[in-house]
Amino acid sequence: MHRDSPQYGKCMISERQMYVLDPITGSRKGIAMKIGFLGLGNMGTPMALRLLAAGHELPVWNRSEGRTKPLIREGAIAAATPAEAELGSDAVFTMLLDDAAYEEVLFGANGLVDALSPGALHISCSTISVALSERLAVEHANRGIDFVAAPVFGRPSVAEEGRLWVVTAGADKAVNRARPPLEAFSRGITVVGKEPRQAHAVKLGGNFLISTMIHSLGEAFVFAARQGVEPETFFEAVNNALFQSPFYAAYANIMLHPSEHIATTIKLGAKDLRLLREAAASRQTRLSIADQMAEIFAEAQRIGLAGEDWAVGQYRMAQRRGVATAVTPSEIASNQAQR
Repeated sequence: MHRDSPQYGKCMISERQMYVLDPITGSRKGIAMKIGFLGLGNMGTPMALRLLAAGHELPVWNRSEGRTKPLIREGAIAAATPAEAELGSDAVFTMLLDDAAYEEVLFGANGLVDALSPGALHISCSTISVALSERLAVEHANRGIDFVAAPVFGRPSVAEEGRLWVVTAGADKAVNRARPPLEAFSRGITVVGKEPRQAHAVKLGGNFLISTMIHSLGEAFVFAARQGVEPETFFEAVNNALFQSPFYAAYANIMLHPSEHIATTIKLGAKDLRLLREAAASRQTRLSIADQMAEIFAEAQRIGLAGEDWAVGQYRMAQRRGVATAVTPSEIASNQAQR
């Protein structure tokens, strides 16, 4: 069925009329789509696998060709270029590393943007700058292409379970078109506005909250240990008493019992923090905690923690800075008196 068909916007988009199977119940959920997927990193791979499991046809592309092999074994189709992944697709997902990757994959040779035809749908799930999101919205609108921002919250293990939370923004028609495939790897979707930039801003704000939570938890662990209390005992007490949060518990476990598998690195965390501060500055907003966190991330990279898991790395920074910046009780009292 051609994109210009009056039924296209109603998700009646596959000539084969195949039904998508719910990965959990096995029941019919809708019509199968042909979906191009670009970017098969730690997050992109489990997301793409969920789309395959739901019954969608999936041309895939990645800059490192070896990352496509697990998907091909599960029935995906290898695309030689980003443009080839779009051919005949009802929608194209991008889950790329950063702004530079978007510049290359979308606007470079055999890039995606020039391959997309009017009426196409591009869904961006990456964590990118608000400025780039604004530019992409303009570029797509000028070409008559639907553009939806749909960044996700959750680690790779959550993606494997199909339980990511999607934050999306775009024109109502475009968001409605994007919703069925997004449901394949998510437990919920929040629509935050009609401008794609808004979803990317929420993602940066959410990552900022996670990062500050991790660092405050790390400093609290350092404090508890110096008071002779085991960090795990401290966490059990405060989480049960105050937060009752599985999210806090998951990160506390990562920090205290590091895994060999690294999800998000200190380097990526620093990138997200930089993008947050740039977006804030563009709206004449200052975030003092973000400024302090930027210093911590910069120091972490200087001492060789760039490739460390961001939760483990931030805990190590709390331990390091807890010793280096320690002050005496009398110094604290003196500082308070001066105020």
